[in-house]
Amino acid sequence: MAANELTIAQLLAQHPWPAPWASEKHVERLWVYDLPGKPEALWPFISDTSRMNRALGTAEMTFSERDGKRYGTAKPGGVRHEWQEVPWNWVANQWLTSLRVYERGFFKAIWSIHLLEEIPTGTRYYVYFGTVPRSALSTAAIRLGFPSIKRAYDRVLPALAAQLDRARPAVLQLPPPALTDAAAERLRTQREALVARGLPPACVDALVDWIRTGDDADLHRIQVRERARVWKLPEKDLLRVALHATRAGLLALSWDTVCPHCRGVRDENKSLQDLQAESHCEVCRIDFKTDTQESVEVTFRVHPSIRDIPVVLYCSAEPARKDHIRVQWTVRPGEKVELVPRLAPGRYTVWRERRGGWYLDVDADEHDGEEHVRWVAHPEGHVVKARAGATFEIVHDDKIDGTYTIERATWSDHALRAGQLLGLQEFRDLFSEDYIGANVQLAVGEQTLLFTDVVGSTAFYASRGDPAAFIEIKRHFDEVFAIVAEFRGAVVKTIGDAVMATFIDPVDSLRASKKIHEAFHPRREDTPIRLRISLNTGPCIAVRLNANADFFGGTVNVAAKLQALAESYQIAMSDDTYNGPGVAAYLAEQNADLEALEYASKALKAPVGVRRWTLFRE
Repeated sequence: MAANELTIAQLLAQHPWPAPWASEKHVERLWVYDLPGKPEALWPFISDTSRMNRALGTAEMTFSERDGKRYGTAKPGGVRHEWQEVPWNWVANQWLTSLRVYERGFFKAIWSIHLLEEIPTGTRYYVYFGTVPRSALSTAAIRLGFPSIKRAYDRVLPALAAQLDRARPAVLQLPPPALTDAAAERLRTQREALVARGLPPACVDALVDWIRTGDDADLHRIQVRERARVWKLPEKDLLRVALHATRAGLLALSWDTVCPHCRGVRDENKSLQDLQAESHCEVCRIDFKTDTQESVEVTFRVHPSIRDIPVVLYCSAEPARKDHIRVQWTVRPGEKVELVPRLAPGRYTVWRERRGGWYLDVDADEHDGEEHVRWVAHPEGHVVKARAGATFEIVHDDKIDGTYTIERATWSDHALRAGQLLGLQEFRDLFSEDYIGANVQLAVGEQTLLFTDVVGSTAFYASRGDPAAFIEIKRHFDEVFAIVAEFRGAVVKTIGDAVMATFIDPVDSLRASKKIHEAFHPRREDTPIRLRISLNTGPCIAVRLNANADFFGGTVNVAAKLQALAESYQIAMSDDTYNGPGVAAYLAEQNADLEALEYASKALKAPVGVRRWTLFRE
């Protein structure tokens, strides 16, 4: 717990000016605020320096990337400033520092420190700004500007601390612009049309109100899964509404490619066919492909006919934009640093300069794992176990600066992945003209593939003749398609008289399979069609086939092959499906009649374990 306030000298002893600016003459200020709320509650807002600066009245900034570096421009007081944005340092929930090296403007350099220190009443927040003026005139202008910055902090921080219980404190938001009469009327009529289609009114109203009143900073990339959790609405229902709202011209879809390092958006594609197989991150200096599940996020934008949403920044806000990175620290040659990052339990990747480092597993048990972790260049994939609250030590013995990073190994679960959309029947129906580029292999993550097949189809066609058989097959397709959609699946394609469908949740695939068999039960007399079903769960990629999004890979191949182990009213599921979350419990509830089998093939490295469920015995 903090006792006495730190002085400028004490703060700079912890976070000294970087070379070569340490020896220059500084004009500096330190402001200290005691605020309610713990540091971890304040950090998300303090670290979002773009929103903070906007609330403080800072001038708008623009950023560009050249030769692996980030450059900024702004016009505070009408004077143009240009600078290089040096990578920030931070330990999440504790402190952040930033250096700007100016090529034009009042300054040669600015060094800022934001430190959150826990005290008995909440948090002591230190705000330090140090400048290296370019001239005597610049010195005078800087001294005159500091009081207005102080007054802005005096106004914003108490209001922020009083609103910590809100998902988005009002002090960090701007009121929305007034809509044109045409836009307001379009929102009203489309709201009525969406509800008339049978879409949930609560979801429609929440989305329409967000479009009307949301902050520009939030509406540039609308993440439906995040909004569903904030609004406490069913995720699938809100996604359905967003898709229909896109078709109605209220929203626009965006397929965003995401850098695997900084996790920043590199490309915003207006349609699936615009998505490229490869992308590039200038700042991280890496090329990457879209064949990993996390490389593409699907977001929504407000259609410009309703509101024009400009991309406006007031700071690079590096810690907030890289929330997965919990520690980023550039260490000087020969320097030794120690930190206690107080990481939440889970897996982290530890690396220097570039990705591909070792893992740090933090255990919730304070007595399990290492208490003191020292940086070592472990082989890639090596795992070190650490206690919660362990000390981390870095001794940098290189001749040049080195940047060390600790980041969450898991990705945000707010993101809507490509597989979640391609596995939704409503998307395939509404956007049937949207297709994957011919050279793109789009990872869609884990899917459960369902194949149906008509039992005795050869005899069926021979006895009915092709025209009559086609009518029966078409009618059976309609019933199977409806059941797949009912249980949150999507039909990928038909193959002759077979159906291939996909599900995100393996339990949904079992529920759909059971209902399909019940629909074509043994006593049904209006159709002779009886089915066999096979299921397999695993990773897939989506590819373009005949202008449609088809699924491809070993998971699909095995799912189709398992039909050889099923007959009428049977479901042959792989052990990967049987071991999926909730599947065994669901089958136990159904008192499922199960047999354990194996499927072997020369094309497979090992036999596939199979559970065969027989629903009816003739």
